[in-house]
Amino acid sequence: MLGCIWQYLYTSFLRYWLKWLIRQATGICELQRICSGNKPGATRTIKAEYSLRSSKTKALRAALETNNDKLEDCVKQIMKVKSIKAQKDPLFQESLHICLLQITGHGSLCVSVEDLRKQVFSSESQEHEAKLLKLWDLLMPAVKLESRITKQWGDIGFQGDDPKTDFRGMGLLGLINLVFFSENYTEEARQVLSHANHPKLGYSYAIVGINLTEMAYSLLMSGALKPQFYNTVQGTPELHHFHQLYCYLAYEFDRFWMAEEPESIMQFNQYREKFHNVVKTHLQEPDVTLKLTVRSGKNLTIFKNCP
Repeated sequence: MLGCIWQYLYTSFLRYWLKWLIRQATGICELQRICSGNKPGATRTIKAEYSLRSSKTKALRAALETNNDKLEDCVKQIMKVKSIKAQKDPLFQESLHICLLQITGHGSLCVSVEDLRKQVFSSESQEHEAKLLKLWDLLMPAVKLESRITKQWGDIGFQGDDPKTDFRGMGLLGLINLVFFSENYTEEARQVLSHANHPKLGYSYAIVGINLTEMAYSLLMSGALKPQFYNTVQGTPELHHFHQLYCYLAYEFDRFWMAEEPESIMQFNQYREKFHNVVKTHLQEPDVTLKLTVRSGKNLTIFKNCP
């Protein structure tokens, strides 16, 4: 209760006067202190976002909803409102511009991902069908499909004879993630599939992959991926950055599953939640970067907070 009261007093009254006093003492505004006092990345951008969102000035709050092509003018407007001279702070304009590209880009990425999730897989779409068949060819290059509807789909982890029914929850997004992983990390994807077909520790490769799409989607929409994208993308986060994050999850979950050695696939939800918590814990670190990198034919996986 006391915490809520303090938060209300701070955001409504104390924060404004504290900012005013510091500006009088230093001669620079809060946004300048954020941009000059923090290296590029999540800490700087998250602080800038909070400062803009909490501002009593409409022009500053509006910056969070500005289109990318108007961000330069938006930054100049902020500098005018805050009486920031480019000659005295030559790095401010570029620093704030990058922060705004990241912030507004994250919002646009959420919209793009949601649009793909809402797209229902359609057997009437040649594009959708081509992606599905491409997935099979990437994972099973030596085996030809007997027909479009066949029990063979179970070999790569679909539940029934027609995979389209498995995409209901995540829509086209689930298929695109599976194809992206298989196309960009073919050797790793086939390795994961071989683990999924393990006689004791096996799991349904495609179904688990779609489940991991849901994990990536929920992390994105909750804002938990902001540190990840703000640290790894010095500009606008785009769809391929989201797909890269999915590849990381797909590969690392397989490593996690094989290391944990569950007694049964019936424990999947338990271990999925455990893995989810591990990922969320890492994402809370301001310098976190999660990525799957391949070098000289060897897999170098990073599952830690990088300096």
